[in-house]
Amino acid sequence: MANDNAKTRTVFFISDGTGITAETLGHTLLTQFEGPKFHQVRIPFVSGVDKAAECVYEINEVQKRDGLRPIVITTLVNPEIGAIVGKANGLFIDFFETFVAPLEKELGVKATHIVGRSHSLFDPQEYFNRMETINYAMAHDDGYSSQDLDKADVILVGVSRSGKTPTSLYLALQFGVMAANYPLIPEDFSRMRLPKVLTEHKRKLYGLTISPERLHQIRTARRPNSTYAAIDNCRYEIEMAVKLMRQEGIGWIDSTSRSIEEIAATIMAEAKLNRKAY
Repeated sequence: MANDNAKTRTVFFISDGTGITAETLGHTLLTQFEGPKFHQVRIPFVSGVDKAAECVYEINEVQKRDGLRPIVITTLVNPEIGAIVGKANGLFIDFFETFVAPLEKELGVKATHIVGRSHSLFDPQEYFNRMETINYAMAHDDGYSSQDLDKADVILVGVSRSGKTPTSLYLALQFGVMAANYPLIPEDFSRMRLPKVLTEHKRKLYGLTISPERLHQIRTARRPNSTYAAIDNCRYEIEMAVKLMRQEGIGWIDSTSRSIEEIAATIMAEAKLNRKAY
């Protein structure tokens, strides 16, 4: 049994849509297990009999190769397709089977079983709003534009390469939040005050910081052997950025060892932002 646990286990995420939901939910489950290693395979758009049969073949081949049943996590809405895939030799975790039946019983309503409902244009206005937030995040990246900052739900601040851009885009895409971001630079530290353009929006500011060592690694990959990437400069900028944020009463989070998902969720909670997209 100990040898089995030491082996890499193959995990399939199978969906009749993009597979993102299956992968996200499945990954959350897998992170609870520190012993095994997992090789993850996503198979999206399994909406026909032929594709379902291909899944069965691939799962069975992996079982033969590894000598262990693959773990198969599915979000297949169509029960007929699910039944075909379910014939494979794997350990199946069916999120719809697990959660839909209890909800049907509680709500007294049968589920629609419409494929792709969670990622469809079911609400065109919501889709349009989501695209607007993404465009806004891109237009207001790294202080590129200071126009319409009054429309921002949150403005991320921090030193260059501390994670502001990916966090802004994730907030826009996943939560429908209007997120701008603005860099704190050495001139701000010499004055020890926020850029003028941000002072009137201080209640919307939220900071990101990062360890000097990690910042040094990131900046070195971008500009090797530069003052910008030097470890002493990284230490100075981070120290002064934290000092400035503390002085201005700006909340912040250390992005060093946190995922984008965790950073964004923390910002949503601490900045008391409401989710606008699903």
